[in-house]
Amino acid sequence: MSLYTDYLNEIAARKEEGLNPKPIDDGLFVDELISQIKETGNEHRDDSLKFFIYNVLPGTTSAAGVKAQFLKEIILGAAVVDEISVAFAFELLSHMKGGPSVDVLLDLALGDDASIAGQAAEVLKTQVFLYEADTDRLAAAYTDGNATAKDILESYSKAEFFTKLPDIDEEIKVVTYIAGEGDISTDLLSPGNQAHSRSDRELHGKCFISPAAQTEIQELQKQHPEKRVMLIAEKGTMGVGSSRMSGVNNVALWTGNQASPYVPFVNFAPIVAGTNGISPIFLTTVGVTGGIGIDLKNWVKKVDSEGNPILNNDGNPVLEQKYSVETGTVLTIDTKKQMLYDETGKEELVGLSSSFTPQKVEFIKAGGSYAIVFGKKLQNFASKTLGVELKSAFAPSKEITHKGQGLTAVEKIFNKNAVGVTEGAVLHAGSDVRVEVNIVGSQDTTGLMTSQELESMAATVLSPIVDGAYQSGCHTASVWDLKAQANTPRLMKFMHNFGLITARDPKGVYHAMTDVIHKVLNDITVDDWAIIIGGDSHTRMSKGVAFGADSGTVALALATGEASMPIPESVKVTFKGTMADHMDFRDVVHATQSQMLKQFGDNVFQGRIIEVHIGTLLADQAFTFTDWSAEMKAKASICISEDDTLVESLEIAKSRIQIMIDKGMENDNHMLQGLIDIADKRIGEIKSGEKPALTPDDNAKYFAEVVVDLDQIDEPMIADPDVNNADVSKRYTHDTIRPISYYKAEKKVDLGFVGSCMVHKGDLVIVAQMLKNLEKKGQKVEFNAPLVVAAPTYNIIDEMKAEGDWAILQEYSGYEFDDFMPKQTARTEYENILYLERPGCNLCMGNQEKAAKGDTVLATSTRLFQGRVVEDTAEKKGESLLASTPVVVLSAILGRTPTMEEYKAAVEGIDLTKFAPPVEKPAGSRSAHF
Repeated sequence: MSLYTDYLNEIAARKEEGLNPKPIDDGLFVDELISQIKETGNEHRDDSLKFFIYNVLPGTTSAAGVKAQFLKEIILGAAVVDEISVAFAFELLSHMKGGPSVDVLLDLALGDDASIAGQAAEVLKTQVFLYEADTDRLAAAYTDGNATAKDILESYSKAEFFTKLPDIDEEIKVVTYIAGEGDISTDLLSPGNQAHSRSDRELHGKCFISPAAQTEIQELQKQHPEKRVMLIAEKGTMGVGSSRMSGVNNVALWTGNQASPYVPFVNFAPIVAGTNGISPIFLTTVGVTGGIGIDLKNWVKKVDSEGNPILNNDGNPVLEQKYSVETGTVLTIDTKKQMLYDETGKEELVGLSSSFTPQKVEFIKAGGSYAIVFGKKLQNFASKTLGVELKSAFAPSKEITHKGQGLTAVEKIFNKNAVGVTEGAVLHAGSDVRVEVNIVGSQDTTGLMTSQELESMAATVLSPIVDGAYQSGCHTASVWDLKAQANTPRLMKFMHNFGLITARDPKGVYHAMTDVIHKVLNDITVDDWAIIIGGDSHTRMSKGVAFGADSGTVALALATGEASMPIPESVKVTFKGTMADHMDFRDVVHATQSQMLKQFGDNVFQGRIIEVHIGTLLADQAFTFTDWSAEMKAKASICISEDDTLVESLEIAKSRIQIMIDKGMENDNHMLQGLIDIADKRIGEIKSGEKPALTPDDNAKYFAEVVVDLDQIDEPMIADPDVNNADVSKRYTHDTIRPISYYKAEKKVDLGFVGSCMVHKGDLVIVAQMLKNLEKKGQKVEFNAPLVVAAPTYNIIDEMKAEGDWAILQEYSGYEFDDFMPKQTARTEYENILYLERPGCNLCMGNQEKAAKGDTVLATSTRLFQGRVVEDTAEKKGESLLASTPVVVLSAILGRTPTMEEYKAAVEGIDLTKFAPPVEKPAGSRSAHF
C-alpha cells in the first residue's frame, strides 16, 4: 500500500498549502485503488472510490488505461462495485476523451452482447478523439457487416457528436474585473518564475495575478452567482508577451466552468477582454478552451474640430471613455445579435462580430477548438467509409478571392499548404484555412503541459506529415535545480517516445543541448515555404512563416500535423537610405517600430504579418528582426531574401543539423537526415531557377506599407519600459524607443545582459572585439556593472573557440559555466565582473535567473515587462531597457549609458551587424539584387 500511503502524505502536505489532492496519472497507483475498492471492509475504500471516480486524469495516461479496463470489467459483470452501475461506468468512460477509453468502448460496441454494444455505441457517438487505429477498427467491422459499426459510422457521417450539442446561450451576463491598466502580459496571469508548477493546475493557479485579486474575483462571483466574470485589460491589450496556455488555464480556473465533474482543475470557457482587444496568440489559446475574446474599444482618441487627434505633452493621443467597464460593472453579451450591451440589454456598446464568427461559435459550442479539428476529420472519414456524400455539419471555411489581385508572401505560403479548400481557389487575406504544418517546436516550461494535452487528446505518436519536431531545454538551462531535475527528464522521455528530437537524451548518451529553441527551429526550418508552429511567442523564423502558439495548439500540430487560422493581412516593410557605420542592425529594428508609429499614429503591425524585405541578410541576422516582431504585436514576420542569400542560409542550416546528427540526436525515423534532404532539394530548385526564393507578387495588396529611412538612424536606440510614465497604460510597452542622447550619459545601469534569442554569433564576437578595442586604446577594462553573457547555442561557443574569440571572453570573465557542475541555485547577487553563462534563455526568461530587485538592466533581450527580468523593491521599480550588444557592453563597463562620443570610440573599426536595403529589381529578374 506504499503508493497510497505516499499519496496520503502528499495530500497532507498539499492541504497545508491550501491545495486539494493532486490528479492521478500513475496506473500502478490506480491498480492499488482498485484493490482497495474491491475489498469491501477496507478502511480506505471510500476515499479510494472517490479518487478513482473524480481524480484520475483522462486520455492516454497509464492511470486512464487502468481505469478504463476496470470500468470494462464492471460493464461486463466481471467486477461488481455497488457505487458504479453499468450506466455510470459508461458515463465515466464518456468523460475520458479517448485513447484507452475509446479502445474499451470499441471492444464493447463490437462485442457479442447486443445490449452492451448498443450502450457503448451511444457513448462512442459522442466521442471525437479517435485516431487511425480506432477508425481502422470501425472500418474493418463495417466491411465485415457489423451493424453497430454501421450505426456509429452513420452517426459520425452526420457529425451528431457536434450537432446534438446544445447551442450556445443567446445571452450571457458578465460582471467585469479589471486585471490591470495598459497591456496585460501573460506574466501577470502565469508568471515565468512559477513555470515549474504549470502542469499542476491548482498549484499554478495560486500565482494568478495576486492573492488580493483572487479574493476580489471570488467576491464578485458571490455577489453575482448567475453571471460570468470577464477579465479586462483596461486601456490595453490582453495577453501580450509569451504564448501561455497556462495563462488562459488560470483565467479559466478562476472565472470559467469545470469541463467535467470527473476531471479536477480543468476548466474552460473563460471570457477575456481588452480596450485594444486580445493579442493574436492569446486569442488562439482562448479558442482552444472554448472561451470568448472581446475587443471593447471603450477608449477612443479625442479629436479636434478638424478630426485630428489631440495630443498630450508627451505627444501621445488623449483618450476619452466611450463607456465604463470599471470592476463590478454588469454587461450583457448577445451572441445572436453579436453585440455588447449594458446591464439592461438595451444600450448598444460595441459590436462583437469578430468574437462570434461561425468558427468561434463552433469552438464555444464544442468546448474548444480541438473537438472541431478532430470532428471534421471524423465526419470526413465516416462519409468516405460509407461511400456517402460529405455534408459538412461545420461552418464552411471562409474563402476570399480577389480576382486579378496578386498574393503576398504569406498568402502564397498558405495557398501552398492549405488542405480542404475548394479546388483551384486562390485565397487572399481573411480566408479561413486549415494548413499542414512543416516544423513544430515545444519548449521546456510549457512542454509538460503540451504532453498533458497530447495525453488528453489520446495522441501517442507524432503525425507523419510533420517534417521536423524539436523539444528544447533552454528555458530551464540556467539552473539545474530540484524542480528542473524532477520535470525535465520526464518531459524529454515523453517527447522522445512521441517522436521528437529532444535537447536532452533520455538515455543520457549525448550531451545535453540547452540551445534556445528559436535558434534551433530557425536552423531546422529548411524551406522558405514552410509553416512553423512553436510553443513560444518568439517562434518567428527568418525562413518560412512561423507562429508562436500555446502548448495546446503545439500539441494539436504534433498530433495532427495541422493548424487552422485565418490568412493574416500583411504590412510591407522596405528600407531606403544608408546605414551608418557605427550603427548596429538592432537599431534598425528599433527604428522600424519607432518610424512606423510616427508614420501611422497607431500600430499597424498589430495582429498582422510583417513582410520585411531583407535582401542579403543571412537567416541568423534576419532573425533579429523577425524575433522582435513579437514585441511589435505582429502575428508573424516573413523575410524576403535574395536567392543566393537563401541558399547560403540553407547551407548553414544543413551544417548545424549535421552537428546534431554527429552528437547522436537523430531519432529512429531519421528526421534530421530528412531535413537535410529537404534543404538539398530546395537548394537545387533555387539554383536551377525552377522555384526561386519566395517573393510576393508585384500586384499584391497590403494593409499598409512602411518605409524605414536608414538616414534618420544616427544614434543607437533603446526600448524603454518608461516605468514612471504618468499614463499607466504607456508603461512596459515596447513602443517607447529613445536615442541614447536622451539619457545624457546619466542613466545608471546596474547590470548588462547580452543573450537570449535576439543575439547571434556576431553579437558575441562584437563583445570580444569591444574588449580588445578598449584595451588597445589604453583603457583598462573594468566593469562598473555586472555583464552577463549567455550564448544562445553551443555551436556559437564551439565556433568562437575554434576562431579564438572565446579565449578573449574567458580572459576578461570572472565566471564561466561548467556543464559538468551546473548551478543548482539561482544567483541573487552579482559582482562587477563578466559572467559567461550556459547557453539558453537565462535572464530573458526570468523563471530561474533574475537581476537583483530594483536594478536598472540594459539587455539585448526582448523582455521589458514588469517583474520579468527584474522585480521591483518598495523603494525603486526594476527596469529592463533593451538595446544593441555594443550599447549593453559599453554601459556595463561605464556603469551608465554612454555619450555618442564614447560609443563611437568603443565601436571604431568593429564590424557591426550591417544591413543595406535591396535596390530596385531589374526588369526580368527573379528576385531583388543589391
